[in-house]
Amino acid sequence: MNFRLAKVLAISLIVVFMGGQAVLADVVDDIKARGKLIVGVKADYKPYGFRDTSGKIVGIEPELAQDVADMLGVKLELIPVVASNRMEFLKQGKIDLMIATMTDRPDRARMVFIVQPNYYSSGTNVLATKKAGLKDWNDLRGKPVCGIQGSFYNKKTGQEFGAEIVAFKGTAESLTALEQGRCIGFVYDDSFIIARLQDPKWADYEMPLPTIDDAPWGLAVKHGEYRFYGMMSEMIMKWHRDGRIVELEKKYGITPTPFAVKMNQKYSDKK
Repeated sequence: MNFRLAKVLAISLIVVFMGGQAVLADVVDDIKARGKLIVGVKADYKPYGFRDTSGKIVGIEPELAQDVADMLGVKLELIPVVASNRMEFLKQGKIDLMIATMTDRPDRARMVFIVQPNYYSSGTNVLATKKAGLKDWNDLRGKPVCGIQGSFYNKKTGQEFGAEIVAFKGTAESLTALEQGRCIGFVYDDSFIIARLQDPKWADYEMPLPTIDDAPWGLAVKHGEYRFYGMMSEMIMKWHRDGRIVELEKKYGITPTPFAVKMNQKYSDKK
């Protein structure tokens, strides 16, 4: 039995145990009493969470949040969050649930209750000019590739694939250098690249290589909310089983990611 499955089963047992006791009201009771689910999502990370022309927050993760509200039979309120405040908002009770492009890491699991199984994943890829004609990671050998100073993406791209890394302080500087032709591509998180490719400004660019080094994303509830954790774990498995993630990727113009396809196949086999 792998670690993540064991973790899901352990939490499920806790939920069953808690369900057999007279416990204080939890966040699920609070949500139903107020008639509203409050979810923290990104509002600046298209297509995962962004504002449309009317200012409404839309995207893949807001739609997943709506699924949860529908399951609970309540209205949905979306609160925009960023990486620096999303966990604090959850810990402070400003939001009930966080679905905000968060990589599942042990240090974060100590701060919030990251629900298993993971609902999404991202990894390393390259935003490249179409004229570069990249087909394989080894095509980067000997060529200048923009990167972020100190980023772990740089090491493998340089050492294993032979790219000449041109490092900059941040994403803005790297993207500017790419536009200026100082490098043929920018190595970074594939979800960031997907977001940029939604913008017509980047019509002459592409993400031509297979994603490597996948890092799973986790949605989260507040520590101690065992009942809500169990409900969300079941919801994630349903999303994977029904192909909901793949469906939303297609809706928002993303080629289904290997992770989403793999999870759909895995859970579909359990029907």
